[in-house]
Amino acid sequence: MAERLAKFMARSGVCSRRDAEELIKQKRVTVNGEIVDTPAYNVEGTEKILLDGEKLPEIEQTRLWLYHKPAGLLTTHKDTEARATVFEHLPAGLPRVISVGRLDLNSEGLLLLTNNGELSRKLELPENGWSRRYKVRVHGFVNKNKLADLAKGATVDGINYGSVKVELESQNGTNSWLVVTLNEGKNREIRKLMKSIGLEVARLIRLSYGPFQLGSLKKGEVREVPQKVLKEQLGSKISL
Repeated sequence: MAERLAKFMARSGVCSRRDAEELIKQKRVTVNGEIVDTPAYNVEGTEKILLDGEKLPEIEQTRLWLYHKPAGLLTTHKDTEARATVFEHLPAGLPRVISVGRLDLNSEGLLLLTNNGELSRKLELPENGWSRRYKVRVHGFVNKNKLADLAKGATVDGINYGSVKVELESQNGTNSWLVVTLNEGKNREIRKLMKSIGLEVARLIRLSYGPFQLGSLKKGEVREVPQKVLKEQLGSKISL
């Protein structure tokens, strides 16, 4: 069955679908010796597909890992400023993996990793209805009414954000811990929303992503989701 070239590349685990589309536009992909420069190109999977002259990895069974990202690591495969990245610090023995979304440099906690770029793309979509839950330490005066108003959505610097549920967990003077739940993951969303109501984020820890929990996973530790659990949790919502 034919499918888009970018989707096929993502399923091979070489990159995400979005990145595959960019690589194609950069004319770095050939199919049966011919350069392809449009993502709207279908393949059967039997063709000779090369990226920068190298054969794509064989498509393997879809796998998913839970990773406890420490603060101080970028969620990227390569940084132009030579800063430390998540993928440089993963335990030995993992295949090439792609992250499901990102956690910024100073954020920590649960990061999902997969060998299937197409699955990564699907799990990032807000329409999946998967919530992401965070424990957030903030500095400043907490106004409970302003926290409650975030459930209605907000616009900050011209960017519209959907409903965000915020619970005050504990408070000690101007230092507070919040639990924040949202269904989308726009760039630095929590930090920008907190700043808009006068709070500065001092620490941000992702506790869960959909049905997957950080739990007792130690910083830097990786744990694979068993195939049975993976199929149960993804169900018919996600086609592998």
